[in-house]
Amino acid sequence: MKLETLLIHAGAEIDRATGSVSPPINLSTTFEHGPEAERLYGYMYIRESNPTQTRLETALAAVEGGEAALVFASGIAAGAAYLQALPAGSHVIFHRDIYYDFRTVANEFMPKWGSAATLLDMKNLDEVRAAMRPNTRLLWAETPTNPLMQILDVAALAKTAHDAGAKLIVDATFATPVLQRTLELGADVALHSMTKYLGGHSDVQGGALIFRKREHDFDEILHIRKVLGAVLSPFNSWLVLRGLRSLACRVERHSANAMALAHFLEQHSGVEQVHYPGLPSHSGHEIAGRQMRAFGGMLSFQVKGGREQAVKVVSRVKLFTTATSLGGTESLIEHRASSEGPSTTTPDNLLRVSTGLEDPEDLIQDLSQALA
Repeated sequence: MKLETLLIHAGAEIDRATGSVSPPINLSTTFEHGPEAERLYGYMYIRESNPTQTRLETALAAVEGGEAALVFASGIAAGAAYLQALPAGSHVIFHRDIYYDFRTVANEFMPKWGSAATLLDMKNLDEVRAAMRPNTRLLWAETPTNPLMQILDVAALAKTAHDAGAKLIVDATFATPVLQRTLELGADVALHSMTKYLGGHSDVQGGALIFRKREHDFDEILHIRKVLGAVLSPFNSWLVLRGLRSLACRVERHSANAMALAHFLEQHSGVEQVHYPGLPSHSGHEIAGRQMRAFGGMLSFQVKGGREQAVKVVSRVKLFTTATSLGGTESLIEHRASSEGPSTTTPDNLLRVSTGLEDPEDLIQDLSQALA
């Protein structure tokens, strides 16, 4: 079955009680059980599982091509649960340009959990191999990266990890399962902030881990979610299921609009550099062309004139909304260093753009007048 068809039908079984075509939302927090806590209907308590969440996890595993999936209250909660499941004394290698809160987790929280982190340039496989230790359990990649849109070679990193007895997790939020077949490229786990493209309408928060194989780490992480409680609500599960149905169509338009914006910005005299893997000038263009179906709806660019000029551009936009997050139907822009705060490593003149579904000419005109 083709992915576009699977996105429509995965987790969308007809409700046998009512014939409902749209999946029902089961809001119950508790479920009838037997006198010795027998699970008469397969469920016990909402923090463990619920029927709507089960539908979503089944759909995600099918769409991503994995054996199992777990969903969480946010993307950060999903990634943190994976790191918490590692044995004490573990070492994890992270790419240097990753979502800034995961960098905070690596630097501030992992030492408290008894693990160590190394942040380096994972585009350089020799640097990765040199950093490997006997206790390295995990390579943590993100591609395309946030916010510099760097591209990492998933297949090469998977081989590097597996040769050393480690695993590879890839944050594929920007790519989505439509544009990048992360598990097929060799990753052990795909991470998604479902708040972004999978939800797709800026109205739901959630995170997911999809596992190529259901192994011991799955059971450990399921236990962490059950006990510590970072569960996804039934309504949010339903909203993401709804988002999956239109994901392929939306991502196609997001990608086309971003490509149009990238070409415009690359030629603009007020722009210092454009970060978009669809451009032949991008350092990761060749790898992205191999491992992605298209290049996605996210881009960033650096404005000539430094921070002050970049902030002026943001203040002048009329159609773009100045907001954080990404993946919704509306186009967003932000001065990323300001959003990330004092610990940012993002260039001071960089603006991050989440390209929406509007007409591309309208978006180009808005950026053109803002850059004037």
